[in-house]
Amino acid sequence: MSRRPLPRLAGHGEYAQLDLFRSIPGDIAARDAQDLMSWPFFSLAKSRRTAPITFRMGATWIDVEAVPEHGMATIWDADVLIWAASQLIQARDAGRPTSRLVRTTPHEILAFTQRGTGKASYDRLKAALDRLQSTTVATSIRQDHQRRRHRFSWINEWRELSDGERRVRGIELILPDWFYAGVLDRALILTIDRAYFALTGGLERWLYRLVRKHGGRQPTGWSFDVDHLHLKSGVLSPRRRFAFELRAIVSRQPLPGYTLALEHALGRERLSFAPIPDDTSSLSLRRWRREPADNLP
Repeated sequence: MSRRPLPRLAGHGEYAQLDLFRSIPGDIAARDAQDLMSWPFFSLAKSRRTAPITFRMGATWIDVEAVPEHGMATIWDADVLIWAASQLIQARDAGRPTSRLVRTTPHEILAFTQRGTGKASYDRLKAALDRLQSTTVATSIRQDHQRRRHRFSWINEWRELSDGERRVRGIELILPDWFYAGVLDRALILTIDRAYFALTGGLERWLYRLVRKHGGRQPTGWSFDVDHLHLKSGVLSPRRRFAFELRAIVSRQPLPGYTLALEHALGRERLSFAPIPDDTSSLSLRRWRREPADNLP
């Protein structure tokens, strides 16, 4: 039996000013925002983090702050933003209007990110939305003047939608201008392997996004100094612990589509990575389809 569509709720503030974008059902390509792939915007730990991220590199600076009640938004929470970017790009390429005000169902987000779709998964999704809304970011990235401060939350607002019997049927959320503007610029979006959602470790998830951003499909690959990676990750663990975890990841080779190696040159340790030929990397996609993950903390 079909359900009647949910009515548009009487809005206030941005809800009243923005047009409504309804999410596109079905299987769509996963797209990620390059700015989010390159810089330390999220906690990589599954435990609650309240210590801020303060990052400075040349003219680029980032400050991320959390509230004790919810903790900092994690790299698993960022899957919601990957879903949102994927939706907006799919709509734009199909010639549909887009908006920062998005209506969807919890099931669509959970299915896209390969979570379970039961009550426990929905409760984790709500916790993720709370962290995304309560985490604040200030950055110089994409500002006309590097000293200008742009402060925002990953989600301006979000709310549940219920039917006449007070059962939750959907959610609405408002994306920030900074994120929305980056997504709609073709130069700032990359397609990612859907096997990414099966990665269970915060550091390996962060590494995949960094490798995909910088390595792309270059046959010769790319490399980073390990000290540079430690700084860019924003983790609280000391460099020695970071290097230990990095070596464990290299040993496992979990990143879909890429091989990793650690090299020593001039007394320094570097992480190098190169793309795997398509026929080999497709195995990871088949494995992902057989083994869905539930990674929301």
